[in-house]
Amino acid sequence: MLVAIDVGNTETVIGLYHRDGDDAPDLEGAVGYGQASSKEAERGLTHHWRLSTVGTRTPDEHAVLLAQLLDLEGMELDATATGIAICSSVPSVTTSLRRMAARWFTDIPCLVVGPGVRTGMSVRYDNPKEVGADRITDAVGAYDLYGGPVVVVDLGTATTIEAISADGEYLGGAIAPGVAISLEALYTHAAALRSVELVEPRTVIGRSTAESIQSGVLYGSAAMIDGMCARITKELGDATIVATGGLSTLIAPFSSAIDHVEPWLTLHGLRCIYEYNEDRD
Repeated sequence: MLVAIDVGNTETVIGLYHRDGDDAPDLEGAVGYGQASSKEAERGLTHHWRLSTVGTRTPDEHAVLLAQLLDLEGMELDATATGIAICSSVPSVTTSLRRMAARWFTDIPCLVVGPGVRTGMSVRYDNPKEVGADRITDAVGAYDLYGGPVVVVDLGTATTIEAISADGEYLGGAIAPGVAISLEALYTHAAALRSVELVEPRTVIGRSTAESIQSGVLYGSAAMIDGMCARITKELGDATIVATGGLSTLIAPFSSAIDHVEPWLTLHGLRCIYEYNEDRD
């Protein structure tokens, strides 16, 4: 099975993909908390976990954490994993995961998405090396699922928007402060405002400070996404709009532009890139 690891600035997502020829895992005694839904299972994703990103974790700590997650589901890592694919936005964690794989899983092929790694997608950025691994991986996953043109809205620490052509070329996109960053900045720099729970307010016109913040953040973020997607599709042409990231399920219901929500899109892209390289080895 393929272990896919997506390291974001705030959260790390780990997925387990069943591949052709893999033995079915023995799940006797598993707690079942990480098991995927039927829709995800149809694409091969059997389990997924969402963790906090900790930049100071050592390679040994990463290995222990990964082994414990699988142990909760009744699996042993060394008997389950046949490949590891990593996409990371945090250089210190990237290094630590590389060392983890080299020390603990020497017999398991490991691919880290980055400059020089074949993705099967042409990058039309002025300097392709500037494009984050997560942005390319999202683009590969979205194009594999929906074809092109397609636009990916990743609602994480930053809100990134990626444009992929009908021919599967990565064209570029936009980067904006993420929802959580904007909210944190609001109550950090405005003495009279405080942190609030991000839930839908009763009305767009807030009747309290908390509701006013909720309205501004939720509806404002959705309006930004709709406006940016309208501008991008004006240049790109009609396109499928796909949302992903930790906050996608929170913001997408308020957006009129988003067609599909794929919380595990980056994991799917990782699988595509891993298999693309495997087929060419």
